[in-house]
Amino acid sequence: MALIVQKYGGTSVGSPERIKNVARRVAKFKAQGHDLVVVVSAMSGETNRLIALAKEIQANPDPRELDVVISTGEQVTIGLLSMALKELGVDARSYTGAQVKVLTDSTFTKARIQSIDDDNMRADLAVGRVVIVAGFQGVDAEGNITTLGRGGSDTSGVALAAALKADECQIYTDVDGVYTTDPRVVPEARKLKTITFEEMLEMASLGSKVLQIRSVEFAGKYNVKLRVLSSFQEEGEGTLITFEEDSNMEKPVVSGIAFNRDEARINVIGVPDKPGIAYQILGPVADANIDVDMIIQNVGQDGTTDFSFTVPKNDLTRTVKVLEGVQAHVGALNISGDDKICKVSIVGVGMRSHVGVASTMFRTLAEEGINIQMISTSEIKISVIVDEKYLELAVRVLHKAFGLDRE
Repeated sequence: MALIVQKYGGTSVGSPERIKNVARRVAKFKAQGHDLVVVVSAMSGETNRLIALAKEIQANPDPRELDVVISTGEQVTIGLLSMALKELGVDARSYTGAQVKVLTDSTFTKARIQSIDDDNMRADLAVGRVVIVAGFQGVDAEGNITTLGRGGSDTSGVALAAALKADECQIYTDVDGVYTTDPRVVPEARKLKTITFEEMLEMASLGSKVLQIRSVEFAGKYNVKLRVLSSFQEEGEGTLITFEEDSNMEKPVVSGIAFNRDEARINVIGVPDKPGIAYQILGPVADANIDVDMIIQNVGQDGTTDFSFTVPKNDLTRTVKVLEGVQAHVGALNISGDDKICKVSIVGVGMRSHVGVASTMFRTLAEEGINIQMISTSEIKISVIVDEKYLELAVRVLHKAFGLDRE
């Protein structure tokens, strides 16, 4: 007997047939004696359809009203899944985020969860019902419907698991676990049995699309055991995301390789080499709500220095515009941008206790003639910016160099 929170993504509930499949899976767990809370996304493509609909009415939809519209996608799915379970003879009840009372702040379209009232859910579980909750949504203190931003259903699932002190939170998706890298790029990529929260957090932030980063942060903060599984396979243990295991165990040096094509590089050439210059450049960028990732400031010569940083690709033009607006004030000779780049990262808690990881990475790339434009490191990751055309080659050779294709 365990209390399990299961979350099913849009592709898992993408059609009536798939919803019936989810119902059969849930019924099987219920028959084994488990208590179940099921969190679902909208059917795949539905949220995009609703956003497009809103934009046909208003070019920049009012955020409060947009949340009213896009939250309906999940409401359809919870009702249908509840019906599918009843059809199988399993007692089930559906709840919107507001009905559970997932209390959030009032930041429409990207709200943050503040608290969850678990009374209704516990009462249903006590009488043997399966509880089905709409992911991605909540309600603010004024009673307005709010949504949690892209991928927010993962966060809903983890937050409910934390509130209910569930034994495990299972995230069902269209992949059967976390891999050493994207199998579409490296066919030899292996599924990991376990990965630590730290590693998963780095992988998620560096471009691995398996889990939404906020859900991993949430799970780490509240000590929720997370498991990633495929909703299209009957069997399989998936990947367990857990806290760092017994320090006596030999961890692999590198657990995975992440990459991100959504990067652009900005170069600010010939700025005065003086205190405060980084703030004068990056302050206006931050004020424009643009995320900055990697930053390099070169050693100054003749009283000037060059400054480079990366931003999301679709923010490139906006960032250059912002900087051109302050170019005279900053005293830069030239501002340029390049969106033909990508970021490749190696991640592993084993890096803490092994030397030579960076040199292996740099040597491997050099042997393939791949030039490194920028480098950023943390305790458990090394990221490099390289030419976009070398992305797949870089990932493949690094995967092999660190033995990730071997058990």
